[in-house]
Amino acid sequence: MNLETPLLLAPIAGHCDLAFRVLCREQGGVGLACTDLLNCHSVLRERPKALDLATTCADDEPLAMQLYGSADDPLPEAARWAVDRGAAVIDVNMGCPVDKVCKKNGGSLLLCDPDRTVDLVDRIVRAVGADVPVTAKLRLGWDRSSMVAPRLAAALEDVGVAAVTVHGRTTDQRFRGSIDLDGIAEVVTAVREIPVIGNGDVREPADAVAMMNATGCRGVMIGRGALRAPWLFRRTWALLRTGIAEPEPDLAGKLRVVLRHLDLLLEHAGETVAVRTLSQRISWYGKTMGHVKPLKEAIRLARSSAEMRDVLESWLERAEARGCCTLV
Repeated sequence: MNLETPLLLAPIAGHCDLAFRVLCREQGGVGLACTDLLNCHSVLRERPKALDLATTCADDEPLAMQLYGSADDPLPEAARWAVDRGAAVIDVNMGCPVDKVCKKNGGSLLLCDPDRTVDLVDRIVRAVGADVPVTAKLRLGWDRSSMVAPRLAAALEDVGVAAVTVHGRTTDQRFRGSIDLDGIAEVVTAVREIPVIGNGDVREPADAVAMMNATGCRGVMIGRGALRAPWLFRRTWALLRTGIAEPEPDLAGKLRVVLRHLDLLLEHAGETVAVRTLSQRISWYGKTMGHVKPLKEAIRLARSSAEMRDVLESWLERAEARGCCTLV
């Protein structure tokens, strides 16, 4: 599969819903977006929450659906289910360090038994057929004593995996410390032809370029950095293309993005979810906006989307009138 850009939106657990994926795509620069983690049993039983997480639309393409489970679970069948419901790519989660995923023998626990994991992925590749790329997202290893990512990536390539994404930390690190660029580079060296996508700590366009230069990875997956700045993909793609990153949006531009996020949440999730979600997400947006504590508090206290819209439009009107980047 040829992507328009080498920048991917990560499957951010609890955050990568349809509205947010479409928002990031509209901002520009996204080559591929991924759903939240999908439990293989839940999708096959078509439980409502799993169906919500897997919901897509015409504006959400190309889409990867990320599945998790153990070698004993019906992941091949779940992969076929995902393809039938719009997935252009099947991604197998081998990197999630969250307890509720690992306790089901999925996520990063797949790193602990590489042979069984490779056999599982082989079965998934065969189940979906040659026309649907299967990828894997992994960490460097469970801990520093078991850095299996290079060997595992090479074995996954042998059974037909189209690409691997590597988060540059071990499972026991979770999100602590800095990413290990040398570890990602070792995975790049270990595979023959498939692209390796680097992941971790990309908060600014220069971070993505530095990762690609240091590791030789052919793309970058952005996760938490996108939560505060959905426009990060556009700015990074400009830097990769031209050598110059697009400027950060001013306050008015950022407020328009938040308003658009609210509209998309209402369209795809409804009033209750929209209000709950934006009240949580506003703290992420606020990290890029300067001194906006009153704005964040007003959004968190709002009881309806109409109240949220009134607050945002009031701040937008003031920002446009002053023509400045912050309101003090």
